[in-house]
Amino acid sequence: MNFEFATVTRIIFGPGTLQEAGSVAKALGKRALVVTGRTAQRAKPLLAVLRAAGMKCATLPVAGEPTTVAVREGTQRARDGRCDVIIGFGGGSALDAAKAIAALLTNGGDLLDYLEVIGRGKPLTVPSAPCVTIPTTAGSGTEVTRNAVIGSPQHRVKVSLRSSLMLPRVAIVDPTLTHRLPRQVTANSGLDALSQLIEPFVSVKANPMTDALCRAGMTRVARSLRRACEDGGDAAAREDMSLASLFGGLALANAGLGAVHGFAAPLGGRFPAPHGAVCARLLPRVMEVNIRALRGRRPGCETLRRYDEVAQLLTGNPCATADDGVAWVGELCEKLEIGPLRAYGVKPGHFAALVERAAAASSMKSNPILLSQSELREILARSL
Repeated sequence: MNFEFATVTRIIFGPGTLQEAGSVAKALGKRALVVTGRTAQRAKPLLAVLRAAGMKCATLPVAGEPTTVAVREGTQRARDGRCDVIIGFGGGSALDAAKAIAALLTNGGDLLDYLEVIGRGKPLTVPSAPCVTIPTTAGSGTEVTRNAVIGSPQHRVKVSLRSSLMLPRVAIVDPTLTHRLPRQVTANSGLDALSQLIEPFVSVKANPMTDALCRAGMTRVARSLRRACEDGGDAAAREDMSLASLFGGLALANAGLGAVHGFAAPLGGRFPAPHGAVCARLLPRVMEVNIRALRGRRPGCETLRRYDEVAQLLTGNPCATADDGVAWVGELCEKLEIGPLRAYGVKPGHFAALVERAAAASSMKSNPILLSQSELREILARSL
């Protein structure tokens, strides 16, 4: 077998590891642009650690998921401030924005020169500026991935800036940063993490290294996501979820995703829907349609056995089948009150455009079987 596994140069995991950010950043540069979520207020502990280490800091709040406008503005701010280190602190949106800014800072040109689908798709040729990623949610795993998902309001779509040259230098994963997350954010991000463990496990590009990560991650989500939602201060559950998210990021970066994320990009670009909530709603329906398609067109294939194993890991029942796994995920989504796609304005009249864009998405190339347009429409209809 042949496969490649690439990730960040260094991963620092554990409660309290935020305190290492100062020495990490100081070894990479002198002036940091700290990219945060909607407000820089939550980054005060990080800024204190950086300044105590002698770093000069500027901040860039990113409201919502990163857009082409925000990335351009952030890159200009980094240049104006002569920042030589970019630090992402927050959810997946802040980290994606930080990775995109770090890439543009060294490669020059305009963002559209490098974006997939809506841009010229030129390859990055110079390694990104030193980038440190510090997640404060447990779901996206973007702290260890080689791409950034960026929304284009003009095109009403989310697309990726993608290159192995974008891998962060250091990822600091401190589970204590997730303890105060609201219940629904915990649920949405946790189910995103689960989708990013299941999809790489059944991907056409799965390999033994990503398999091991996915198995360990699914086990942790199964035992800890509900607990983390019920008691945000459950340190063991929060640690499990941070580790599962990290494992999902490592897996998806090396084995790809599938139809859940194939749909998530066009849905997120067109509707005000949180990425994790979209993935959560789609996951059981994609699993069900994939399994049925595999049974009909490729009976006895290895992927069906993998779906059985997914069910066994999630339920804890060594005799569970793929259908049991679908039921378990669906029941979990109900228990965690994951809303339907229609809550974000999705209607049947949107299906044709969404199916067309999803079918062309890069994530769809890793789905375990090529789904027909009618199967893709069914996924949307049953998630509505």
